[in-house]
Amino acid sequence: MALKKTGGLADVIAGQTAISTVGKEGKGLNYRGYSIHDLARQGTFEETAYLLLYGKLPDAGELKCYKEKLAGLRKLPERLRKILEQLPASAHPMDVIRTGISALASFEPEEPGRSAQHIADRLMASSGSMLLYWHHFHTSGTRMDTDGGGDGIAAHFLELLHGRQPEERHERALDVSFTLYAEHEFNASTFAARVTASTLSDMYSAITTGVGTLRGPLHGGANEAAMELLERFGSPEEAEAGLMEMLAAKQLIMGFGHRVYSVSDPRSDIIKEWSKTLSAALGDMELYERSERIEQVMRREKGLFPNLDFYSASVYRMLGIPTSFFTPLFVVARIAGWSAHIIEQRVGNRIIRPTAEYTGPEPGAWLPLADRK
Repeated sequence: MALKKTGGLADVIAGQTAISTVGKEGKGLNYRGYSIHDLARQGTFEETAYLLLYGKLPDAGELKCYKEKLAGLRKLPERLRKILEQLPASAHPMDVIRTGISALASFEPEEPGRSAQHIADRLMASSGSMLLYWHHFHTSGTRMDTDGGGDGIAAHFLELLHGRQPEERHERALDVSFTLYAEHEFNASTFAARVTASTLSDMYSAITTGVGTLRGPLHGGANEAAMELLERFGSPEEAEAGLMEMLAAKQLIMGFGHRVYSVSDPRSDIIKEWSKTLSAALGDMELYERSERIEQVMRREKGLFPNLDFYSASVYRMLGIPTSFFTPLFVVARIAGWSAHIIEQRVGNRIIRPTAEYTGPEPGAWLPLADRK
């Protein structure tokens, strides 16, 4: 059988999933049959995580119990806190989360009585705790308590970060972004996590694989790059002029286009609404208008649309979140999707081992050392 030649496995069906659809005509983006628009506009991240991990939307009682469970999983073991203190202040936050997850695997290994779903819940609840414990220790010397805070993951993160209860609007904006980032079918990090899971490795190893893959600027790091782009310019007019220069120099503009979507990213319009809402509440539309001008230029000049990362950058900035935390927040959300895929991969598992087309030299004769030149 002839091999299909394709760059980066584009258009290759690498497996089956019942978790989400991405870019399928007539279906749009959905998680287990529920539209991303309904989940983001009417639900919460905890409902979305429950749906992904347990296969259905929770009823009121189940949601209450689930949120209480997650709140009870925020506290970090003392030995893990000491490890986080030893990491340098200059470490990238993605390295902090990756190390924290690996360390937790040693203290709370996957074993009978500690299910994959429980580990997923533990990591969703505590990964933000890991990041912010490290952050506050190295910026102020504070050995903070991580098990307090709001009753949702978004509220907890913002309260730990800023040391105060967040505005309801801010909590909701971050919660929506978590839902939008939670799952996206066989993206690079999810596929990498499934490859690790297919070897029958443990849950933590598969999640750590996802974190490492997400760290790359062509995947999770795009939201940080989008913010760095926005910060180059002081006004919409400067943004347009600067972007035209970048395009003329054939520089890569992060936050635009998508490997799967050809017309638009259905998540982008939702997060863009929040960028506009937060700007209006702040009484300063400049960052939003700068973002919108860049969007207009990219559509006009390149026919490209913004993806989720682009307007997420301005939303996170208005929430007072440091740029280096943008991709770690992606991790907090995507743990739900990665975990659902790891669990699915384990059902009827077969090790993922694709075939490569060899492009090297033809077989040659062995040369004694004295004859080599």
